[in-house]
Amino acid sequence: MTRLLVVETSTRGDHSVSRRMTRQFVADWLSAHPQGEVTRRDLALSAPPFVEASWLQAYFTPPPQQSPAMKAALRLSDELVAELLAADHIAIATPVYNYNVPASLKAWIDHIVRKGLTLGVDGQGLVTGKRATVLLASGGVYTEGSPIRERDIASRYLRLILEVIGISEVAVIAGGGAKAVDLREQTMDAFIATLQPEIRRAAMA
Repeated sequence: MTRLLVVETSTRGDHSVSRRMTRQFVADWLSAHPQGEVTRRDLALSAPPFVEASWLQAYFTPPPQQSPAMKAALRLSDELVAELLAADHIAIATPVYNYNVPASLKAWIDHIVRKGLTLGVDGQGLVTGKRATVLLASGGVYTEGSPIRERDIASRYLRLILEVIGISEVAVIAGGGAKAVDLREQTMDAFIATLQPEIRRAAMA
């Protein structure tokens, strides 16, 4: 069975452009994979805790030497890694805050980049044979030719992290200029319609 993992971050519910992009992507993906299974991880509803001292102590302790408390500290991280490894396609949907990803998504990343599970001791990524789609909604436009192109930190960061863990097939759908929806200069449906061909291509791949 083909599996899709959807990771969402926006706190804006039905007003979220990235969530509407996700809705379209999942519909297209299910059209291409009618028997597929979708796992959803909503970081707005349940954000992973930030990495702190007890987590790091557990992380750097070899599994046979981990205490029950250490294993408990890594339990959520283990769950997030298992979701990632079980998926064939990972869709990450996020708004852009101050040119980068929300803190909740950074926390998720810190939990899934794990030596021995997603990253080899030699630094080579272990999450191979998968593809990813990044669905970005931003007020600014950072695509080729934009005068603020160099501020496109979020997509470069996510591409880098995915490549580090072994995922090189990454499609980025840039929903730049999303503030037009908030300012009511464009309807949500019209905005998503402009992105629909790109979304469909990524979902059908």
